[in-house]
Amino acid sequence: MKVVIGVLTYKRPDGLKRLLAGLELLTFDKTPAPDVQVLVIDNDPEAGAQDYCLRRQESYRWRLIYCHEPRRGISHARNRALMLSLGEYDGIAFIDDDEEPAPDWLDQLLFVQREYEADVVTGPVLPRLEEPAPAWSKTGGFYERSRHPTGYRMELARTGNVLILTRLLENPENRFDPRYGLSGGEDTHFFLRIRQQGHQIVWADDALVYEWVPASRIKPGWLLQRAYRSGNTYALCERDFRLPAHRLLLRAVKGVTRIGWGLLLLLPSILLGPVRLIRSLQQICIGAGMVMGLAGSRYEEYEETHGV
Repeated sequence: MKVVIGVLTYKRPDGLKRLLAGLELLTFDKTPAPDVQVLVIDNDPEAGAQDYCLRRQESYRWRLIYCHEPRRGISHARNRALMLSLGEYDGIAFIDDDEEPAPDWLDQLLFVQREYEADVVTGPVLPRLEEPAPAWSKTGGFYERSRHPTGYRMELARTGNVLILTRLLENPENRFDPRYGLSGGEDTHFFLRIRQQGHQIVWADDALVYEWVPASRIKPGWLLQRAYRSGNTYALCERDFRLPAHRLLLRAVKGVTRIGWGLLLLLPSILLGPVRLIRSLQQICIGAGMVMGLAGSRYEEYEETHGV
């Protein structure tokens, strides 16, 4: 099997070096070792990663390909990776430049794909918080994501840890929407379409990826911004897929309910400490993002930096 690992990067030289080093340590025990190639898509207009990647090419364990995508927005970078993999590879695995894979990461993705004959396989992204991290950030589990048993059928996947069979890309509609390039949520939009077409997305619980969370994100303000954006982009995605009016109305009701529930718990949460307070504020922000998204308002979280 020929697999390309799509690495999107934007002005994270240390993260990119750590990730490329981690990819050199990949092992294969459950599946035959594939033909692996690593494709770095640099979304920095100044092509900041070019020199490092070109220096690493000769000695790198896998074939290392560098491509500069100067158009702003993560959707353009992801689509460039898709186009370069179409026709030459059997699958494309995405991982981000603030992440690091377990040595058997790709082996586990390929094993689950084979076992379940899945079109898409996704797995856990586990946080590694930059120290010293405040106590509330750990006890609250704000950076943890839900996990499932291997083989669980998913409605969505995240591009920080995913394997996509390239046969899905033969449909020209299966691309990342540029409208979500600076707002995020391009993966939600992409995989909603994939599921709508009847393709299977399967969970691989042992395909581990670790995400390095910098101090700039270990703040209540960042969590609330991300909560608003998540609610906003999900509602926008639902609008795009022309759901029946009653489904959109239900989403609006859920958004308003989240706002009301968060406001109701706000005062007691203040007395119960920062974890409860942040959770209440997150509910308000998610609900507000949903309502504004249904109204057509798009929050572009990455307008300034477009880093993910």
